[in-house]
Amino acid sequence: MIHTTHPPLWSLSAIALLAALWLHGPQASAGDAEQLEDRLLRPDFGGHWEKDYGRSDHWEQALHRTVQQVHQQAQLQQRRGDSHPTAISSARRQTRAIISKARLAEMITRPDSVRIVQTGELIRIERPDDAPLICSTRETRQATFDNVHGSESCGWSRDQLVFDIQLAEGVSIQHRFDVEGETLSMLTRVSSRGSRSFDLRHFFTRYEPRSSGLECVQTLTQGQVCSTHSRRQR
Repeated sequence: MIHTTHPPLWSLSAIALLAALWLHGPQASAGDAEQLEDRLLRPDFGGHWEKDYGRSDHWEQALHRTVQQVHQQAQLQQRRGDSHPTAISSARRQTRAIISKARLAEMITRPDSVRIVQTGELIRIERPDDAPLICSTRETRQATFDNVHGSESCGWSRDQLVFDIQLAEGVSIQHRFDVEGETLSMLTRVSSRGSRSFDLRHFFTRYEPRSSGLECVQTLTQGQVCSTHSRRQR
């Protein structure tokens, strides 16, 4: 068999055609070139991720900090004499609203693991017992759904992937994903008009799942009990 280092004729023709189109065709604008560069440089979110509870926010502690900031601001305004007489009662109303937001944030960020599938076309974030978050890796911004219950859009803010959800009740939820090496950061913000937003940040560590197997244990009351267990390998 004769080996050659020259590329086949069809590849040379294709290269020549692409060169002609590039040199003589309509040139892309600076904005188009920037969007193309962003798509080519998307960070790699793909893989299995397990929550790092040691680094993640605890929702009750985050709630305490947020409520404390609201009351400190109200007290400061009162001392300055530039606040409305109902500043304290307003702070109490805000506190009730913040508690509701904190509980919602805790509920929607409860899963301890996520699986992310990323291709050249889209990125899909799969969460146990919840609908997946899906976004294009090609578009800077896109609307993903809009119905009577609310709407969702997603997009890229440089290296961060952002999902914005608007509920019909006037509540907004934002998930902001960022990845650095083997660490995934997810900042969730729940907000509404008239009160302070509530932020909750979680960190995840990438891991490699092992194949699932059947594990059995011998018990005194039930005999042999078997279950399927997926082992995780870091």
